[in-house]
Amino acid sequence: MTGIELIAKERQEQIERHGFLPDGDLKYEKGELLHFADYMIFSNNVKLPNCFNTDIINHLHTKSRIEQLAVAGALLAAEIDRRLLVERNKQINAS
Repeated sequence: MTGIELIAKERQEQIERHGFLPDGDLKYEKGELLHFADYMIFSNNVKLPNCFNTDIINHLHTKSRIEQLAVAGALLAAEIDRRLLVERNKQINAS
């Protein structure tokens, strides 16, 4: 499996298994998804916003480094999805 496939698989799992849909991610308008991705990349050298569940964070620390990086990539994809949705909503509201 390639890196992009691992990231896509993780993003799909975030959506289907955990219910983290782009609509729900709209609430993270202060860069929280990016901070979480940064946290996963740099392993604890970044302070997380308080909105993230510590049980989830603890579980992510049990994953391999490759899996943690896939989570980070999926979080970046989630932020892209969130921003695309914001842009679509702006276009709809402007019509």
